[in-house]
Amino acid sequence: MRFYGYFRSSSAYRCRIAFNLKGIDYDFVSVHLRKDGGQQKKEDYRARNPQALVPTLEDGDFTLTQSLAIIEWLDETYPEGVRLVPEDKDVRAKVRAFSQVVACDIHPLQNLRVLDYLKAEFGADQAALDRWCGRWIGDGLAACEALLEREPPSTFAFGEDPTLADICLIPQVFSAERFGVDLAAMPRVRAIDEAANRLPAFADAHPRNQPDAEA
Repeated sequence: MRFYGYFRSSSAYRCRIAFNLKGIDYDFVSVHLRKDGGQQKKEDYRARNPQALVPTLEDGDFTLTQSLAIIEWLDETYPEGVRLVPEDKDVRAKVRAFSQVVACDIHPLQNLRVLDYLKAEFGADQAALDRWCGRWIGDGLAACEALLEREPPSTFAFGEDPTLADICLIPQVFSAERFGVDLAAMPRVRAIDEAANRLPAFADAHPRNQPDAEA
């Protein structure tokens, strides 16, 4: 199994956590999003992923893109051990909804191609980009906190075991810290982040621990 990713990509970060939780080995191929004008834009990579985004998973002749699809495929292909998507239909729906708050509504607005467009088309400097990211990450995580407050107290978002929801949340907290988002008013988010990063599966997936991490 081959996995194409980038150390600081939130989407790739999610998949790394999933691989670790499931105990699945894979061959990693770094796709640097800045070097060579963006290696994701090269023709050979676009042949694998027409969106020119990471991550991409290859398993023999099978190719899959989009982190949530990859994680659910891993969960179904390797059902032993921890289940990343709960079997209970109501909890499963809540986990997917929470995950999509992050993956569909928060993350796309901080994506590199969006930031590059703001810079190129509107002359946004780094301070403006940081404010942009901080606004949408902060609003999105505040909504996540409100959703978590509806649930009974637990170590993770939807119980005592990590799920897809936590896999999506933790990389987003990392991005919040990068852009200086104040999480003081989000105790559930912070508690889950702390609990998750005590687990090797999450800690080992952190961007700083990746072979392509920049000094």
